[in-house]
Amino acid sequence: MKKPLIALFLLILTGCALTPQPTPPIAIYDLGLTPTHAESAITKQSFTQLPSLLITDITSPGWLDNQAIHYRLAYHNPAQLYSYANSRWAAAPAALLTRQINNHIKVNTEYKIVNSVDGVQAEYALHAVLEDFSQIYETTNNSHANIHLNVTLIERRTRSLRAQRKFMIQKTASTNAAGAVYALIEASKQLNYDITDWLTNELAAK
Repeated sequence: MKKPLIALFLLILTGCALTPQPTPPIAIYDLGLTPTHAESAITKQSFTQLPSLLITDITSPGWLDNQAIHYRLAYHNPAQLYSYANSRWAAAPAALLTRQINNHIKVNTEYKIVNSVDGVQAEYALHAVLEDFSQIYETTNNSHANIHLNVTLIERRTRSLRAQRKFMIQKTASTNAAGAVYALIEASKQLNYDITDWLTNELAAK
């Protein structure tokens, strides 16, 4: 009697081992809610004729042109890229930032924001290249989020460079995917304010 029971028990164990384990759900993140009112103390400047502005889509290198949440291990091999297995951005970081910066400038300034499909010629164009949008681990227990964005302001009538600046934002992050997301969201918020302040100063000097 014991042998059949042992065989049945082993068969049950084998069946459990062969049963596919459920795949953990993928967590999808974006950069948070779009503001519907001014969130900062930015002073809206008055112009005799408010400048019109075209905010072009932010571009990024190939390694950033996807939905992965990237991180690097600076203490091990800083040249190697990793990505979290069960966490994703809702869109590529450049697309998320384009939308967020566009909305922030609309809410916090009185510039005339022109879309490329409007057929209206804007006075200025804002171009940006995203160079980094990732989490960096200095040690196994310490990390931070990095955003590096090169921004160029072009006067379209003369096709001349009006201003250019590289924004580098860093925020402390907890050592997991959720920590990376939270820190990158906070860094993107600061980036919005910094770009808007810079843009306001540059256009005020026209």
